[in-house]
Amino acid sequence: MRLALAIKRLHGRLREAAYSSGVELPIARVAVLKRLRNDGPSTASALAAAEHVTHQAITQTLAVLKQAGLVRSAPHPTDGRKNVIRITPAGDRLFEAAIASRDAWLARAIEREVPANQRAALERALELLERLADSGRSGT
Repeated sequence: MRLALAIKRLHGRLREAAYSSGVELPIARVAVLKRLRNDGPSTASALAAAEHVTHQAITQTLAVLKQAGLVRSAPHPTDGRKNVIRITPAGDRLFEAAIASRDAWLARAIEREVPANQRAALERALELLERLADSGRSGT
């Protein structure tokens, strides 16, 4: 279906743009930063489950992020066998730079590819895409 392919291609371009601003991290590592930033502190096990990766994979990812100063860990307050992972201010800044890069790319692409007289149509298409994205969720 053309719509699915177009969305997939746009998603890929947005990811490329987000990480082209000097962010030297693979997408999987930025995804962990995003999750910690949006959802708050977490354990490695919870991150592995949320990112659909093995505990070994998340441990490796977290080791690189810790070494880069982008996340830190502290003992879990109630379970001494676990650590709680938090994003650092440096990790937050790196994530913000990625988002700013993505948004700037999208604004330039719209400016370049969508004539002013078609911007209202793009806005209407966006409303339809948002409805599609919410389709099937509870309450819709």
